Amino acid sequence: MEGNRVKSGKVVWSVTMSLDGFIAGADNNMEWVFQYAEPNPLVDEVIRTTGAILAGRNSYEVGQRAQRPELREAFGGGWHGPQFVLTHTAHAEDPANIFLSGDIRQAVATALEAAGGKNVNVIGADVARQCLEAGLIDEIVVFLAPLLLGEGVRLFSASNGAPIKLETISVTQSGQVGNLRYRVAR
Repeated sequence: MEGNRVKSGKVVWSVTMSLDGFIAGADNNMEWVFQYAEPNPLVDEVIRTTGAILAGRNSYEVGQRAQRPELREAFGGGWHGPQFVLTHTAHAEDPANIFLSGDIRQAVATALEAAGGKNVNVIGADVARQCLEAGLIDEIVVFLAPLLLGEGVRLFSASNGAPIKLETISVTQSGQVGNLRYRVAR
């Protein structure tokens, strides 16, 4: 606490991506991610500093359909805490997730409050795009897998075509994975 203010965390979009720019394969396949799940200090830092997760409906549904239990849990089951799903459609009750609808700014504010001073981790291409276009993302962390998927869900497609400038924080390697960390330029 600084004075009477609670320190607020950052909004961080962390994602594993293939070298050709896909964060999910064809039909939202995520099995390939676990080929590169080796110890990684940056993954550990992201998990340790995350206080809440904000995911999109599609990411939530992909996780629910997954055959592997690790794909149904945040960070393969390595993280537990408040998880919010931004959606425009009603869902059956799910005690592990809180469903939100409406404005992206309100969703991020709700997740930041629940994070208790830690970071909010954004999951999903569309929710991340909405956050970026609203100026809400502070950092982007990309775990670059040495793999060409050829098709799937792209990392980013701007709805307004405007570029978003980034500043490099760090570029490291852990095993076969490249760790790319950026700050969104303001």
